Formats: sequence, C-alpha cells, structure tokens
Amino acid sequence: MFNTGLWVFESDGAIITLDSTLRFRSFEEICDSLKDVRLSVEEVREAPDRPGREFVFIARRTT
Repeated sequence: MFNTGLWVFESDGAIITLDSTLRFRSFEEICDSLKDVRLSVEEVREAPDRPGREFVFIARRTT
C-alpha cells in the first residue's frame, strides 16, 4: 500500500510531502525478527475484530 502525504505550514507556507509504503510482514517474518532481538514468542492472539488478519505477539526476553 502506497501513501503520499502533504503538509502545509501556516506560519511560513512551507510544504512538506512524504511518500511511504505500508508493508505487512508475514507471521514468520515477525517471529524471526523477535528471535533476532532475543525475544521468544510466548503467545499470539488474534484481534477480536479482525480474526486471522491482525495479531498481537506476547514475547519475553530470553536469557
């Protein structure tokens, strides 16, 4: 998903644009990223209003 934002500052009329891409990582990519920073996934919950589409990862720092 690609998004372009435009902001105009009232104080001086300066214009700033921002182009950004929203990327959704796979379940495996998220688990791998957490592992890379020494976190272990304890539980994964689904968002009640978006089952199967949005997840909450409960992770704990490994020793």
